[in-house]
Amino acid sequence: MSRFLGPLDSEGRVPPHQQTRVAAFLISAHGALARQFAMALPMRIEAAWQTELNAQFYRESEIVSLLQRTASWVPDMALGYMAASWETAWFPKPIEGITNLPLALPIDLAMLAHAVHAGIRPAALLPLGANANDPFVFALRRIEFESGRLLQAQILFLKGESLVPFRDTVNAALEQRHAEVRRLWAEALESAGVITLCGIDDKP
Repeated sequence: MSRFLGPLDSEGRVPPHQQTRVAAFLISAHGALARQFAMALPMRIEAAWQTELNAQFYRESEIVSLLQRTASWVPDMALGYMAASWETAWFPKPIEGITNLPLALPIDLAMLAHAVHAGIRPAALLPLGANANDPFVFALRRIEFESGRLLQAQILFLKGESLVPFRDTVNAALEQRHAEVRRLWAEALESAGVITLCGIDDKP
């Protein structure tokens, strides 16, 4: 087991089976965000903050499209079972103490997006010898860059004045989302031969 993807081939490319497993997980997570942002978008944008929903939807869709086209896909018999567990984890979750559904749903979506963008750093898995001109390597670095930008919107929303009365509840639920995303990411990487520090720390 290694903390990095590899071993790289003679041209500095990540092994196809690792590309498949990593890309499948990222597509599942970012695809779920894209779907939920699409559902949250109104038919007509009436408020300035709704423009951010539109931007987030297209950014998440771009990430999914980028991975679909840059990964070297190979058959992976375990993906069916693993993908089912991932997709279940992305479902909206009730937030204790917040019964207003129109408020709870965007809070949960922001928390999931925060956990995905802050907790998953795919470029950090690339070893020094990775070929910077390889499409998959470039995609992982682009995704991490975009996640940093998208994260700012979730931070602003979750720390906004409208959520001050629910601060403790939101913080507790956000920690749970982060722990779940880190665990699933660590399990996906471990199944591909990569060990992560967060995976070690999260184990009982």
